[in-house]
Amino acid sequence: MIFPADLITVVLSFLFTILIFSYWIGDNPLFRIAVYIFVGVSAGYVASIAWWQVIVPRLLDPLLPTLLGGSTAEQLILLVPLLGTVFILMKISPRLAGIARITMAFLVGAGGAVIIAGTVIGTLIPQVEATINFFDPNTAAARNIDVFELAGNGAIILTGVVTSLIYFHFGARQKADGSVRRYGLIELFAWLGRIFIGITLGVIFAGVYAAALTALIERLASIINFFNLFGNT
Repeated sequence: MIFPADLITVVLSFLFTILIFSYWIGDNPLFRIAVYIFVGVSAGYVASIAWWQVIVPRLLDPLLPTLLGGSTAEQLILLVPLLGTVFILMKISPRLAGIARITMAFLVGAGGAVIIAGTVIGTLIPQVEATINFFDPNTAAARNIDVFELAGNGAIILTGVVTSLIYFHFGARQKADGSVRRYGLIELFAWLGRIFIGITLGVIFAGVYAAALTALIERLASIINFFNLFGNT
């Protein structure tokens, strides 16, 4: 007997939804089974992607031809990631785990450099350019809005950016009474930046809450559809 794939998907979706919803009555074995399955499937998926899209095409496939017929420089370049992989595998042994620090240090450094470069190029610079564009009359003409309206919006955004950055300025000096406080003007701007940060976090929380509520409604609807499907058969 062959079961339709859609039917299997609906049944599994219903079962996992019930298992996850069982957390409403507290931590229990059913909820933990669902979590273990999700973690196991996610780990297997990530391992499969790493094996078929990184290790095999970028290391194993070019390894043998390069070792047999490649130049010395190509062989040395290819041996670097191979040695890195071997070093990381050393973490399996507590006595040899220290060797893995070489590769881990390189990965952390390279990852940090990529994140910093990505943040500067992909976030910071575009944010500065977008803020500047709010004071560009050509932008107002292109968007067919009034120049003063665009400049007003830009002034609010510029104030939010500057005061939010000032909020994270922790330079202070000690006063005669022993207390440590920032300069009065810095404190004023920081207080204003705290308002902008609060509004931003509130908007983010509202977005997360709306997404979670949407997911909850979708799951409840799927349960109702499940019972309607089997109730009409």
